[in-house]
Amino acid sequence: MLTSGKQPQQLSTLRCSLLTLAILTLLSFTFLSLKYSTPQVSVANFLGDTKEISRTVEQDGEDFSDIYHSPRVFKFNFAEMENKFKVYIYEDGDPKTFYQTPRKLTGKYASEGYFFQNIRESHFRTLDPDQAHLFFIPISCHKMRGKGTSYDNMTIIVQNYVESLISKYPYWNRTLGADHFFVTCHDVGVRATEGLPLLVKNSIRAVCSPSYDVGFIPHKDIALPQVLQPFALPAGGNDIENRTTLGFWAGHRNSKIRVILARVWENDTELDISNNRISRADGHLVYQKRFYRSKFCICPGGSQVNSARIADSIHYGCIPVILSNYYDLPFNDILDWRKFAVVLKESDVYQLKQILKRISDAEFVALHNNLVKVQRHFQWNSPPIKYDAFHMVMYDLWLRHHTIQY
Repeated sequence: MLTSGKQPQQLSTLRCSLLTLAILTLLSFTFLSLKYSTPQVSVANFLGDTKEISRTVEQDGEDFSDIYHSPRVFKFNFAEMENKFKVYIYEDGDPKTFYQTPRKLTGKYASEGYFFQNIRESHFRTLDPDQAHLFFIPISCHKMRGKGTSYDNMTIIVQNYVESLISKYPYWNRTLGADHFFVTCHDVGVRATEGLPLLVKNSIRAVCSPSYDVGFIPHKDIALPQVLQPFALPAGGNDIENRTTLGFWAGHRNSKIRVILARVWENDTELDISNNRISRADGHLVYQKRFYRSKFCICPGGSQVNSARIADSIHYGCIPVILSNYYDLPFNDILDWRKFAVVLKESDVYQLKQILKRISDAEFVALHNNLVKVQRHFQWNSPPIKYDAFHMVMYDLWLRHHTIQY
């Protein structure tokens, strides 16, 4: 039987023991994480790199506003990525068929082509796989589609290619593919990976059709911005006085939400809603010029949740109105979309005009000014430019690269 005086003393000793055990456990996990993460670094090198990155951040004169969820974190992590991040590209596969090089840098799937080209010409590429944080699987579904490959054959080609890499090299088996990534903008590319469950479940998929209801995993996969380049006209911005139309949309009725949008609002006098695409016969660049005249540009999902119209709206300075369910927006974990866009559920289509009219002039000006700030993040360049679409995709990859080898 414990006396009342001994009970507090023994409880105190127990607490100290548990605290000591917790600290030792934390130190052990930290040590193992540093030891088995790839590539390995010493503590001295880590501290030296951190000081160098801090100096780089302090010297960077960029203005980081609240369009980011955490401006300071983004600025520091971006500098760290620029300083450290390395990607190894598998050299297997004939560039004249489906591998290594882009099909083209134009059209609505240009994002895939630009990434294939940018990664090869960037300082992120390493020829030493032992220095790589991530491994790029350079097979292009856009090139397969261009050669008329069927969906079923695409799946077989992707499966055979990845399985050949797994059997030839040791890198996949160290993490079961968790430090590998695959890039596709064409929606068939998502389907082409389905023959390899580990590629879907473990590897990072950067896709232009990031819908939650088709197996997209937000904390692992990346929403690739679909950008129709080259843009036909210069970027819009700082032109609020010219934007007299409340809202604009023109396009094919190839989804339920688009059918409803056209049916409900095509005869409205304040919303410019066209039931079909604007024909070239209507005049030169009429479609693009209507972005310049509009305050808000409606971006409903089509055959997929994504649309190049979102990047068009951003480029031309028209506030995008996202009207799509299950859509993980590009760079959503970096950018605060509600600071430069209007994000709605599909069921809001019936109150669309009322919702837009409730946005005050001051709120619209703030949205427009922020939109101009994010334009550079939705522009592809060759060679790539700091903070452009390529660097934002690389930053998303950097955020997901932390893995422990088995």
